[in-house]
Order: sequence, then structure tokens, then C-alpha cells
Amino acid sequence: MRFKDVFSIIGPSMVGPSSSHTAGAVRLGRTARHVLGGLPEHAEILFYGSFATTYRGHGTDLAIIAGLLNYDTDDMRIRDAFEKAKDAGMEVQLRTAQKAGMHPNTARFILRRGEQKVIVTGCSIGGGNIEIVGIDDFDVKFTTIYPTLLIFHADRRGILAEMTDIFKHADANIGYMEVDRKSRSGDAITVIESDEVLRTEFIDQIAEIPDVYMVRVINLTSKGDIL
Repeated sequence: MRFKDVFSIIGPSMVGPSSSHTAGAVRLGRTARHVLGGLPEHAEILFYGSFATTYRGHGTDLAIIAGLLNYDTDDMRIRDAFEKAKDAGMEVQLRTAQKAGMHPNTARFILRRGEQKVIVTGCSIGGGNIEIVGIDDFDVKFTTIYPTLLIFHADRRGILAEMTDIFKHADANIGYMEVDRKSRSGDAITVIESDEVLRTEFIDQIAEIPDVYMVRVINLTSKGDIL
């Protein structure tokens, strides 16, 4: 990973002893919440590698839950995350798991809200930075450093051009773009990192493109709170 600033090394302002095990974990939880689109009613969290062996001692469990509550890394309520989750009506189940090839600081979220269900897999890569590597059955790769759009859609000819045309008219620059699909002409996901936060009207235009099922916005640059 290229050096960006001093905070990439020392980590962000945070509650907790470790930028990887607490600050990064908060951001993983916030990202998973945003993929779901709101507060989960039920959250099953699987810890892998170092997370699995140290999550209690380093407060990773508190940090993950705080992120699901949309708290930021320096929110003092992180210490009371279990109680706050209960007050918010979120049921939490924590488990450890093993899988070859996983980053040592990996968590998988299985989140439910009404009829909605998402599975988000991500890892804390140091300095409070994270990388999301899986959403449901899709292989993805994004960091949440920049405002990010997740566009769930059918794999059809011309749909990417329609998306990028909206960015052009929004005068927004695409810094990174990735597509994964389950099969040819099947379901697909497009991940777009932008240099700017797209205005609501342009996000709505993307959502109205034929064969787009759902759009999620991941923006961790603003302070979080329970929504």
C-alpha cells in the first residue's frame, strides 16, 4: 500500500489499544452496516486469524459492534457497545472460524434486517485502514478511503456506459472501478470509488437505470451516529 499520510502509520483518533484491532474493526462494522442500508436486527460476526484469538482482549468485539451502530473510531460509547446494541434492538452473535488464505485480521458479517440479508467480508490492514474483499457471493476489493458506490445489477451490454455517463454529467471523477459477476448475463456488482461525494439526484439516476437492483453508498468521512 502506498504511503498517503502520517495517519496511515499511527492510525486515526480512536478509543482502544490498537489501530488494527479497534479502529479498523469499527470501520469494518460501519461499512457492513452501510452495505445493509441501516441498523441490523441480527448480526452474526465471524472472527478469523488474529481477530479470533485476541478479539476480547483488544476490544475488537466492542469495536465491531460499535461500527454496526455507526459510531466513529473516537466515540466514547464504544466501551458500552454491547449495552447500546441491546438498547437499539440489535441481536449480536460472535463466533470464531478458520479458513486458509484469510488475512489474519478478518471478520465476516452476516447481517439481517427484515427480509434483507447481506454477507460482508473484510480485513483490517493496519493504521485503522480496511479492505473489503467480499459481498455476498461477489469478490470485491475496496478500502472506503474514498466515497464508494456499490451498484447491484444485471450483467447486460451497455449498463456500465450508462453508469459512467451519469458520473460525467455529475462532474465527478471515478478513481477506481471494479466489476464482478456470478455468470454471463447473470447478477453483477459494480464498485466505484469517486473523488467526490455524489449528490442524491445522481445516485437516484443510477438507481433508475434499467436492470439496476440496488445502490448502496459507503461514505465513512462523516461522523456517524445511530440512524
